[in-house]
Amino acid sequence: MNTPNMPLPTAQALRCAALVLAAHLGLFQGVAHAQQSGAPRVYHPGGLVPPPTKELIYVALPGTLEGSWDQTGNGIVVLDASNNYNFIKRIPTWNVPASDFPLQVSGVDASPVTQMIYVAARGRMCAIDLRTEKMAWDKDYDGQGFERPQVAPDGSFMYVGSNLKDFWYVVNPATGDLITRVRSPLSNDAHNLNLSLDGKTAFMAPNGPVMGIADTTTNTLTKTITFPDHIRVFVINHDASLIYSNLNNLLGFVIVDVKSGKIIQKVELQNAGWPGNWSPEVRSHTPHACPSHGIALTPDEKELWLDDSLNKCIHIFDNTQMPPREVGQIKTTAGPYWITMGLDGKRAYISSGDVIDVKTHQIVGSLKDEYGRVMHSEKLLDMLFAGGKLVRVSNQFGNGQAPAAASAALEAQPSDPVARN
Repeated sequence: MNTPNMPLPTAQALRCAALVLAAHLGLFQGVAHAQQSGAPRVYHPGGLVPPPTKELIYVALPGTLEGSWDQTGNGIVVLDASNNYNFIKRIPTWNVPASDFPLQVSGVDASPVTQMIYVAARGRMCAIDLRTEKMAWDKDYDGQGFERPQVAPDGSFMYVGSNLKDFWYVVNPATGDLITRVRSPLSNDAHNLNLSLDGKTAFMAPNGPVMGIADTTTNTLTKTITFPDHIRVFVINHDASLIYSNLNNLLGFVIVDVKSGKIIQKVELQNAGWPGNWSPEVRSHTPHACPSHGIALTPDEKELWLDDSLNKCIHIFDNTQMPPREVGQIKTTAGPYWITMGLDGKRAYISSGDVIDVKTHQIVGSLKDEYGRVMHSEKLLDMLFAGGKLVRVSNQFGNGQAPAAASAALEAQPSDPVARN
């Protein structure tokens, strides 16, 4: 029906409208194709209909030992991973007076089952509902927590370390209620924690030499593994048969066979000024007081990435052979002290604030807050939402997920367990 004085659409006008519509449809199809095929990232356009999914980076602050405690404030900063890591919002955690300092964040995890994100700090741990962004629960238990939490794949339990004591809490992620404690008497200074992919095994590492391993179905300690020095950041492969770990006084890493509890490889860098550049004075001014604080496997386990805080770079190793062989380096914009592998292993997020393309080994972005300040945080997650609900989340540790590369590497294992690159 036409209103008075309004001419009927001309054929030319209709053709123009059809072209505009086709262009919009083609653009959306191009974005979908790029996301499905692994093609270079295409920023989502504007329009009346938003994209069906949203990939976001949640950065918990303050989350580093580098710089002042409140250099980028506190809370959780949310960035758009599909749109140049643009700032979206800051979610408050604990309210802190301006005259005080915020609690240092010691770990972060999230669960698609509970639809919550969990922030652990030195003294408190909270859960935030991702739909309302309100605090669902806030706990301190006996005042002796907390270190890095890990939620089981089915969302039924969470392991989280005490604050440098000899036990780990087992918690109900939905309510925050304490289920039990798992004690590892030889593992004082509870620090890092990893769960196997199936959630049945907990690897409980102190800032000390003895790692405790627990059966999460019974919440009992099953064995311990003694390392030659204090265990720092560590990751596990897809079937939790191998541990790759930083040590206190090593620019490099060790690989431990879980079944035997023995070191099968020690990789020590010799082409980076090491160990001559590791003087007591340098150590005292190095965050975490160790030359390598950060290690990650790509999800396919074909590469191992190693932080080098002395030279401010990341060493890339070919992990399809044993021992892994260094094949490249990436210079970072600041000291690297943690590596978080993003979803599908396409991006790596470094505590220096750098975003690295895993395939090209090039820096492709920077994580900045609402004021344009680079955020140095070792506690962040890559999270995918569909229809407003969390459907996938990265692990805060760069654990392996695919079997092919690791099995090939073990078959090629030489007799000499010490490798120098």
